[in-house]
Amino acid sequence: MNRSKRPSGLRAKDLASVGGMSKPLRIAIIHYWLVAMRGGERVLERVLGQFPEADIFTHVYDPDAVSDIIRRRRVRTTFINDLPFARRLYKQYLPLMPMALEGLDLTGYDLVISFEAGPAKGVLASPTALHVCYCQSPMRYLWDAHADYRKSAGPLARAMMSILFPPLRVWDYATAARVDGFIANSDFIRRRIRRAYGRDSTIVHPSAPVEAFRPSTRISDEYLWVGQMTPYKRGDLAVEAFNRLGLPLHMVGDGEMQRKLKASAKSNIRFSKNLSFADLKEAYATCRGLIYTAEEDFGIVPVEAMASGRPVLAYGRGGVLDTIIPGRTGQFFEDQTADSLVEAVHDFEAWLPTFEPQNAIARAARFTGERFDQNFMDALRRFAVGHPEVLDRLAAPIIVPALTKQLAEP
Repeated sequence: MNRSKRPSGLRAKDLASVGGMSKPLRIAIIHYWLVAMRGGERVLERVLGQFPEADIFTHVYDPDAVSDIIRRRRVRTTFINDLPFARRLYKQYLPLMPMALEGLDLTGYDLVISFEAGPAKGVLASPTALHVCYCQSPMRYLWDAHADYRKSAGPLARAMMSILFPPLRVWDYATAARVDGFIANSDFIRRRIRRAYGRDSTIVHPSAPVEAFRPSTRISDEYLWVGQMTPYKRGDLAVEAFNRLGLPLHMVGDGEMQRKLKASAKSNIRFSKNLSFADLKEAYATCRGLIYTAEEDFGIVPVEAMASGRPVLAYGRGGVLDTIIPGRTGQFFEDQTADSLVEAVHDFEAWLPTFEPQNAIARAARFTGERFDQNFMDALRRFAVGHPEVLDRLAAPIIVPALTKQLAEP
């Protein structure tokens, strides 16, 4: 093979045709549930673009809540989908999901890609299949965030967690052995995978639609907060801090805490439940800076703000450590408290005159869809080389050392 002419990305159809193999690669994609379009579902869309013939398996499926890209595929569900009110109460059926996953028939699939944030990786793949898990997070409620979930639960829920979660945790740990290779979406998640499962992983950052965002020459005095108004996003920190600062803040998003936050906000803080994409792009491009208060596994919102040429002030834990460069594209605040955020805003104000929008735009450009596609396929090739039964099937009947080496290289 002429190395200089090797394509930058190797798709499933390319792998299937190496060595004259006529049988197409059969691919099963396991996603925990498909009831909304969030970050995990956007990653799924990118992977579906790599594998046009892949089949999707999931616990619960709401076609009206997902994109056309997903709707056009063949989607098979576990028995959880047929349980009462499953589309709304799917999380209540968590104890049944191990049984549901192990009941899926994946006979004949050569490659299994599971998306883990809810139960997905516990499927029973064929012994000769390659199983790669793209882990957006080990299940928070079973592992490091278990105490937080207990605190927010009622007495009955806490009692049920005490009974059900220990065996679920054992099952979740044990099923990590069914995975040939883990892909983490950030260094933060790579460390959590290591802590929960004792497994190493390859980092492949999710993509953001960075090409859709543009900088503006008109910058307002208003800060911006964007996200679901749920407890872990910590929108309450932004409201409390800006109540004290008196600086203008635009809170964009909806959720269970929206009404409470709005009631506690002073007149310098305004709220928007929903913005059109055009209005959201304008909000990003014209804000003084983005305030990001959550500890996220990765976090697409800061990347979108940077793609718009604006800096980010973020809580300095989680996936933002992979995206924001302090002193160039934003700043961090140390503690997830209003006091820490107030102090950080003062420092941020002093730093802003030195901020260069092009630094933020250049940083965001590292998270394009094309880069994700390349890195994801590179990771699959490395895991395939470490799984000789699958590699033989992908490359049969001819596989030479030079080709093996090229497939293994990132």
